[in-house]
Amino acid sequence: MLERKRTRKTDRLFLFYLVAILVFGLLILVSASAPYAYNKFGDTYYFVKRQILFGLLPGIAMFLLAAKLNYKIWQKLSWPFYIVCLILLILVFIPGIGAAVGTKAHSWIYLSIFHFQPAELAKLGVIVLLAGLLSDPKRDLRDWKNGLLPILAILAPVIGLVLFQPDIGTLSIFAIVIVGILYLAKIPKIYLLILGLFGAGCFVTLVLIAPYRLDRLTVFMHPELDPQGIGYQINQASLAVGSGGLWGLGYGHSRQKYQYLPEVQADSIFAVMAEEMGFIVTSLFIILLLLFTWRCLKIAKQSPDIFSCLLVSGIAVWFFSQSFINIAAMLGLMPLTGVPLPFVSHGGSALFVALIAAGIIAGVSRQS
Repeated sequence: MLERKRTRKTDRLFLFYLVAILVFGLLILVSASAPYAYNKFGDTYYFVKRQILFGLLPGIAMFLLAAKLNYKIWQKLSWPFYIVCLILLILVFIPGIGAAVGTKAHSWIYLSIFHFQPAELAKLGVIVLLAGLLSDPKRDLRDWKNGLLPILAILAPVIGLVLFQPDIGTLSIFAIVIVGILYLAKIPKIYLLILGLFGAGCFVTLVLIAPYRLDRLTVFMHPELDPQGIGYQINQASLAVGSGGLWGLGYGHSRQKYQYLPEVQADSIFAVMAEEMGFIVTSLFIILLLLFTWRCLKIAKQSPDIFSCLLVSGIAVWFFSQSFINIAAMLGLMPLTGVPLPFVSHGGSALFVALIAAGIIAGVSRQS
């Protein structure tokens, strides 16, 4: 009886951290997006309404469903799930279905008022499939030809489709997640080193073949070279973060969100947060993200088997790496990549999928 009762409890600290991030993120979105939403759509709460309608509400419903399901069903559905992700990634290239929304990258399925970014679902699809493949007891990961190479070949189509969009920011998340899960699966270190060198070579090649990427890298190193062009967002983000000081300008009192800082509702939302909330509150938010990640990893450590451990760990690496890349870009520590801040930035499909992933973690915690 006691054992049955234990399996019905979801980790309360995990839920607390998740709800805290969601509530705080929604409050920041209300403030950050208001001027731009009113100027473009005549509705101060346009982005907030879309976030709730297309992201939060359906996401909560899927969170509850995923939390109730036995996590082993994801192992059984890993291949169908992955194939669906591949099909959706292909659809973005079909005229009339796929479209570029606010960016040059063809990364969206655009049907009337419904927008969906398949790459967000593909992040979860890759994690589920990779956890399933690596937890197979018959697979010898020390054998690179029959163990590791087939896995990389299976993942190659998703990587290629994201690369062709092109979406280098999302591609970087895929790379970090894949390497992170492979490391946790304890593949030989020499293989990780080779993969790292290969990835670095690919990055250099991508920069060299696309002049705009080289320009971004150059301006990252020297933002003063093009203050009104490529360096504009970096400079405005730095100004917003610096203006916040220790205590911030106060909620709703950001100046940079008034048509100065681009993408205030999405990629640049952390800069608005820092300007309004200041160093103290922003630091507490980062600590909250770290606590959330730590709790996810603790659930992974206590999980029943290798599959659930790799599944939860992969999701934790995804959330943490994407948060780190977004925040580091706003602080001028990394080049801009267009990566949103999980659970905070506007994006219905991103929030929807993130809540499904969080529901999977909750489901594993119930059976740990």
